[in-house]
Amino acid sequence: MQQLQNYINGEFISPISDEWIDNYDPSKGEVYSKIPRSKQEDVELAFDAAKQAFPEWSNTTLEERSKVLLKIANLLQQKLVDFAKAESKDNGKPLSLALNIDIPRAISNFEFYAHALTQFGSESHESVGKNTINFTLRKPIGVVGCISPWNLPLYLFSWKIAPALAAGNCVVAKPSEITPMTAYLLSEICIEAGLPKGVLNIVHGLGNEVGQAIVEHPQIKAISFTGGTKTGEHLARTAAPMFKKLSLELGGKNPNLIFADCDYEQMLQTTVKSSFANQGQICLCGSRIFVEESIYEKFKADFIAETEKLKVGVPSEASSDLGAVVSETHMKKILGYIANANQQEAKILTGGKRVEVKDHEHGYYLEPTIIEVQSNRCQLNQEEIFGPVVTIIPFKTEEQALAMANDVRYGLSATVWTSNLDRAMRLSNDLEAGIVWVNTWLNRDLRTPFGGIKDSGVGREGGFEALRFFTEPKNVCIQYKR
Repeated sequence: MQQLQNYINGEFISPISDEWIDNYDPSKGEVYSKIPRSKQEDVELAFDAAKQAFPEWSNTTLEERSKVLLKIANLLQQKLVDFAKAESKDNGKPLSLALNIDIPRAISNFEFYAHALTQFGSESHESVGKNTINFTLRKPIGVVGCISPWNLPLYLFSWKIAPALAAGNCVVAKPSEITPMTAYLLSEICIEAGLPKGVLNIVHGLGNEVGQAIVEHPQIKAISFTGGTKTGEHLARTAAPMFKKLSLELGGKNPNLIFADCDYEQMLQTTVKSSFANQGQICLCGSRIFVEESIYEKFKADFIAETEKLKVGVPSEASSDLGAVVSETHMKKILGYIANANQQEAKILTGGKRVEVKDHEHGYYLEPTIIEVQSNRCQLNQEEIFGPVVTIIPFKTEEQALAMANDVRYGLSATVWTSNLDRAMRLSNDLEAGIVWVNTWLNRDLRTPFGGIKDSGVGREGGFEALRFFTEPKNVCIQYKR
């Protein structure tokens, strides 16, 4: 059985404690590899390597850093199929999704920041009459911590480490212990690409051990975290008194507002995707669907029919629309929400059961599930389920739809379907969300800021926002004689 190792100071090493964690294949419910159960001493080893590498890496030219990031991207492109297969097996998602979305996006992340770092400018301000000029330097922070989730493993791992490295920092990174494989494979690529030793260090292990050690380390000066809101709260309580920079991309309970004047067919097909892509395990999925009353019954019938066409199956098979959810624990959590529907005056319209797949009977497969609710205040509409489960409810007016959409603790994204430009603009302004899609979904431009409000997080990732986060501004004021 394969044993993954930590990547510290440019080398693969076992955890100091020699303790290991089982890594499961969700499609079979079986252990297929072991990962390090690292501890604080492993994080300290990684920090020491990063600290030693920082002076030289931070003083490399932009061109040198850009070349290394592009080399990583090129090697990922050459090994795209292998990485996609590893991602699919490790996470349970359909291979087609990993081939077309996850790994290509990871490649794009490295490519984007390889170019963005050469275009990242600073400001200057001339004070006329005072013979003074102020200019701003953007200096790398030092050693930073990057902690990524299990739903889009390499996609979101690279989304953090690429801008951190581009900005001249050294990184101690922790991938999810549930989906560690592609981060481990990335370590091999970093060696092949010639990334200097200690610049990136990947430490595997549990969140309450490795993640906690990274967050509470007194000399790791910034933390970029993507994960659940409860974990984010704990992380903030730990890091805030230490005055660390924090970027927290947390949970979502995103509204999908459907008006009668929308392009119905485009809306229907996209809504199926935004509901169940990656088994609903995307923080941007539209899990609360609000439909204008005049088309509600038609939508309900059509949405059920389209959902029931989806095939739940082995991730490696091209015909599978949905694969397995990520773990047995997560599967049980989702089933618990579904089982509780009747107590909330909610009706399961389709799905709601575990699926038994031939030759994969112990895999973590669930039917895509649609639940009709009576109130936006019910648990199903207020808590993040993070699985192939969506709710639907009708509305009469735009004002009612907006009120229900905003009546939730989260504020990550929202989707609006309408051909009325005035309505689209009104709602885009008034929806409490960091991202609003109008007549589309998951249409991302890497130059734009990404993040949420309320309990969906703090700060923004993407574009120059990430480079600003991973640098400290320093003002220099010079007065000169004329």
